[in-house]
Amino acid sequence: MNPRLNIASLRQRYLSGALTPLSLVEELLARMTGEDTHHIWISRLDADALRAHARNLEGKDIASLPLYGIPFAIKDNIDLAGLPTTAGCPEYAYTPERSATVVQRLIDAGAIPLGKTNLDQFATGLNGTRSPYGACRNAFDPDFISGGSSSGSAVAVALGFASFSLGTDTAGSGRVPAAFNNLVGHKPSCGVLSTRGVVPACRSLDAVSIFALTAADAERVLAVAAGFDADDEYSRPLAPYGFDFGRASGFRFGVPMQKDLQFFGNAEAEKLFGEAVERMQALGGTPVEVDLGPFLETARLLYGGPWVAERYLAIRDFFDAQPEKVFPPVREIIAGGRDVGAADTFAHLYTLRAFKRTCDAVWNDIDVMLTPTAGTIYRIEEMQADPIRLNSNLGYYTNFMNLLDLAATAVPAGFQRDGLPFGVTLVAPPHQDGPLLHLASRMQQILGGKLGATAHALPPTEKLDLLPDGQVRVAVVGAHLSGLPLNHQLIERSARLVSMTQTAPKYRLYALPDGKRPGLIKVESGGAAIACEVWEMPASQFGSFVAGIPAPLGIGKLELADGLVVNGFICEGIGVADAQDITQYGGWRAWLAGRGR
Repeated sequence: MNPRLNIASLRQRYLSGALTPLSLVEELLARMTGEDTHHIWISRLDADALRAHARNLEGKDIASLPLYGIPFAIKDNIDLAGLPTTAGCPEYAYTPERSATVVQRLIDAGAIPLGKTNLDQFATGLNGTRSPYGACRNAFDPDFISGGSSSGSAVAVALGFASFSLGTDTAGSGRVPAAFNNLVGHKPSCGVLSTRGVVPACRSLDAVSIFALTAADAERVLAVAAGFDADDEYSRPLAPYGFDFGRASGFRFGVPMQKDLQFFGNAEAEKLFGEAVERMQALGGTPVEVDLGPFLETARLLYGGPWVAERYLAIRDFFDAQPEKVFPPVREIIAGGRDVGAADTFAHLYTLRAFKRTCDAVWNDIDVMLTPTAGTIYRIEEMQADPIRLNSNLGYYTNFMNLLDLAATAVPAGFQRDGLPFGVTLVAPPHQDGPLLHLASRMQQILGGKLGATAHALPPTEKLDLLPDGQVRVAVVGAHLSGLPLNHQLIERSARLVSMTQTAPKYRLYALPDGKRPGLIKVESGGAAIACEVWEMPASQFGSFVAGIPAPLGIGKLELADGLVVNGFICEGIGVADAQDITQYGGWRAWLAGRGR
């Protein structure tokens, strides 16, 4: 059967009755029979346990469970009740009685856990080779690294064993494996996915991440998994996002200055990044050069500052008792945290605050930043021969992210001539997860291609709005259009132009008697499409905007050409009694241009 495992496709088949969770589980069991040549799994639920999860869904309302029957994998530093959590070290292992908060939320939404995946030991690494369970191999070429530390989680999704998976991301572990395996990897705003039940790497910086076949799938999972957890001291709710640059036809995106771009000799990666910049422009983005220097200086603090001591603190008792059980590169890194002093810690915290002040100023000029996810990729043998330096190269564009409290989405960006994937990362301030995923979806669609390493074509885009939105969209048809006399009322309220479009062909447009404003009326027949602009403004500003609209105009629900319904200007029927019907012009701006003829 080899079904397409993206969430929308599975839900469609479940709803139609063409598929059941049990039949899907049987298919996956058959696919996972045999040798694990990619070293994906550390442990898996046995066949009876998987069938029990599937049968538990029988008779339940599919529509009420957003992840009904959706199979997922879990990085083995995240607890799943009943299976050992090893963090990539068998001597460290324990068996939890309770699943991590994020895992339980997914199961409660109908998702089916498959098992625990391989990782760089104690989530310390970006390459996937630092594991006693074997170096995890790339889904496209097993001679190359999978990326890490969430290596098995990415490869399980790329090869079609799971619809999505959980990783963790402290230094890039939820993004680098996505880039190397043709996936979307979303590193949410810090704290919005609970880390209770996660073995810490750097507890103050850790984030649970999501690997998915599509950006829409990542949004579905995030919407289910996010939520405040009182048992996690670093938890915070996902706040409503601001301007949705992901859906706007005009947005500003930062691109690193040439001096800051590093591809470590990989000319093909450099070419693919240039093409990604062009795709962003094709989507309506305006590139703005950004000095990445302060971000790179921040990144050096992650392994050159007190956060290494956090890695040591996380496993101190085990590390001090059995250091020989820790992989040599991991041991070398963690041992460096033993002697970090309090005074040095505060000195680095002060330095970080200064860097953050400088980096935060960038967001005054751009909505989103675009970088490579990793500048190049390496063979497994290369990585094992030079593990520290090459691993550091992989973190060039990722290590600063959590230190600066940013959100990021890795998205596929094409293939090298040798068939290996390349990826880019979209970066934004915290709580802009929705816009990041919306833009990632558009980036995927314009690129096209396959789902992960499978033969399945990328399905059509889904327009989802599952995350909290702090904006209100308003369609304007008259004097509030760009450049016209009342447009300032939008600008003054921090409104941003989202799109220039048309209404559905259900309206007639009239020039009101004062000649300064049009009135839009919805009709049962004889309507036409009318040119309009859709603007987005903070919800806190919407009330004052509406209050200033004089009769006979008002705000109602307006249907756009693509079927979307938004707030928009409408007119009372009595207001057009003495008005001129100008529908034939197709819009107010065209009438203004033509009325003097």
